[in-house]
Amino acid sequence: MARFDKLEIGSPGAEPQTGCSPAGEEHNATWWMKQADEQRRCGWYENALRYYSRALEEDKSQVAGWVGQVQMLIALDEPNEADLWSRKALELFPAHGDLLAGRAQARCRLGDFKQAFTLSDGAFQQEGNSAYRWLVRGEIQVAGAKDTDRHCFDKAQLVDADWLVPLEIALVYWHYERPGLGLPRAGRAIEAAPDRYYAWYVQGLMQFELGMNGPARKSLQMCLELSPQHRDAQQRLFELDNRGWSLRRAVRRLFRS
Repeated sequence: MARFDKLEIGSPGAEPQTGCSPAGEEHNATWWMKQADEQRRCGWYENALRYYSRALEEDKSQVAGWVGQVQMLIALDEPNEADLWSRKALELFPAHGDLLAGRAQARCRLGDFKQAFTLSDGAFQQEGNSAYRWLVRGEIQVAGAKDTDRHCFDKAQLVDADWLVPLEIALVYWHYERPGLGLPRAGRAIEAAPDRYYAWYVQGLMQFELGMNGPARKSLQMCLELSPQHRDAQQRLFELDNRGWSLRRAVRRLFRS
């Protein structure tokens, strides 16, 4: 059985403990969509996925719920499932621009760059515009080692000034092991929303990977000031302490030899 069989509309699924409503309390699709968005902004993608699914149980005409569901599957490194659910959604909403972009991103993560480009082209041919379509186009450029990703990502930020846009661009770079390019985007997210702990964590993560120990420590400490129980930030700080201790030990050994 596939891991996400429970995403089928109308089927029961385990509710996340974070942000759960009291037993017996009922909410509409709009409420669940808001909960999904907040969980996404905290980096709790599994929770967000469940909430998008709950929103669709209430109202399967919520296109944004289908798009969000696909995006969270990609964030959870489930591109096959993302491809499956984008196809299911496109059966309900044929040629929808953001759903085509979602499938393009899934195909890109699966290494099918030719189809990813075709789907992305199709997304831009549809009515409207969105930051997501530009973000996906930029990711395809990064994956294909092209040099136009910056233009695409800049366009995404022009279309939507939400701080989540540059943060999710940073995470695209992170996925392709390009933290040096992702770091400025994470910084843009923090400039726009300095009170969001997940943005500080992502910045700290990239600084850590780049060996920027001092800045990484400050970013992770800021994350913990805003969210004291953030276990991943605690773990990274622990690793930073050990990294520094190991380096000092190596230097002492060098001078003793």
